Amino acid sequence: MTDGFLWTLGGSALAAVIVAVAGGVLTETGQWYASLKKPSWKPPDWAFGPVWTVILILAAISAALAWEAGEGAGARSAILAVLIINSILNIAWSGIFFKMRRPDWALIEVAMLWLSILALILVLGSYSTAAGLLMVPYLIWVSIASFLNYRIVQMNKPFG
Repeated sequence: MTDGFLWTLGGSALAAVIVAVAGGVLTETGQWYASLKKPSWKPPDWAFGPVWTVILILAAISAALAWEAGEGAGARSAILAVLIINSILNIAWSGIFFKMRRPDWALIEVAMLWLSILALILVLGSYSTAAGLLMVPYLIWVSIASFLNYRIVQMNKPFG
């Protein structure tokens, strides 16, 4: 590993921590969330933290690999764009679902989040195959979360 890669990885890790903290601040699993009907297959609440920690570590490594492999301003602009869009959508979901208490709106937003993860896989993967593959667990987890969001909407509607 070069010093440049370590600096890139450090910057990616810092960005991942910012996304995690922002999402965590917006996530309130209080009485409102506890009162929602949820499917029996919902992962236990304690699992979300460790899963997101692993996903964000993989995302930081993925971003650093793609950044180092992407030569030129055009490549790095594309990488930065998909990372910023995804980060905003990731944080926004928590705000919509938990703060606004609108799982129905969050269901629409999570579709955009899912597409942004697919874009991450394609864009980052075009510069580094490993970078693209490291994002696959994120896509799988958000796919599960999307279906969970869908079932919560079905089981608890209407909202608002």
